[in-house]
Amino acid sequence: MNSSDILKILKNKKIGVLYGGLSSEREISIKSGKAVLSALKRLKLKTVGIDATRDVAEKIKKANIDVAYVILHGQMGEDGAIQGMLEIMDIPYTCSGIFASALSMDKDTSKKFFRCNGIPTPDWMIIKKFEPFAEIKKYPVVVKPVSQGSALGLTIVKKISQFTVAAKEAFKHDSEIMVENFISGKEITVGVLNGRALPVIEIVPKGEFYDFKSKYQKDGSRHVIPARISSSTYLNAQNYAEKIFKIFKCKTLCRVDMMVDKSNKIWVLENNTIPGMTATSLLPDASKAIGYDFNSLVLKIVESALYDRKKKESLCL
Repeated sequence: MNSSDILKILKNKKIGVLYGGLSSEREISIKSGKAVLSALKRLKLKTVGIDATRDVAEKIKKANIDVAYVILHGQMGEDGAIQGMLEIMDIPYTCSGIFASALSMDKDTSKKFFRCNGIPTPDWMIIKKFEPFAEIKKYPVVVKPVSQGSALGLTIVKKISQFTVAAKEAFKHDSEIMVENFISGKEITVGVLNGRALPVIEIVPKGEFYDFKSKYQKDGSRHVIPARISSSTYLNAQNYAEKIFKIFKCKTLCRVDMMVDKSNKIWVLENNTIPGMTATSLLPDASKAIGYDFNSLVLKIVESALYDRKKKESLCL
């Protein structure tokens, strides 16, 4: 389906952009949501912004939307919760469903899926709040919440004396934290659009690592497209991303974060089902490299709702 056909179908439909939410990533979700709203308005589509607070169901009902564009980051938005509510309300929505969302949000379960499917991922252990845990014998390690995004609560711990402070920071965001082997090397990410990998991006953060500031502050990081890795490593990274898209049962898009160590081995860190859509976000940059401007990318994402089998009738397809 080309852009003209999609625009014709959506001409008399009202698109609700669900942003904000209740997670620690609320601020970023608002920025992403406003960018998406602006794009939909430039496309001359009927749209309304909906801040997904606890009364979101009432807001959606009052707005009388035909399609939901979900751009919520973090818990209660990216973890399958809002998708389940939209399923019950019988409203078509963009991107992945309940299973892919919940699986991707839980880093522990995601890594188990990686391992079961032959996808290399750094060794890790899980620590639950107020419960004993095994001694960490090798440093550095990465300490982070199990269910959180945007590098919130993440710390690279280089020695044992730093661990307690890092764990306390991670526990502010979740009742379970992950201690993961630190991989030294290049950080890369691969977006997948409709099952096909986008160009591999190398992330060069201004600081020590790709933290919250590096992700969202202007000039906080540099995105190198294509990534400066060997052609075989580049292809392997794209293959891993496409495989994860398939085994996680993602819809429309995802973005897979990885590390490439000094021996050129790829280590997969996590999968993101609702990547950021801000001015500094990675997915729009990767899409731009293959000819999709921001408006075209947003329209492509909206198109995903049109292919939801359960909603074809309501969209008059």
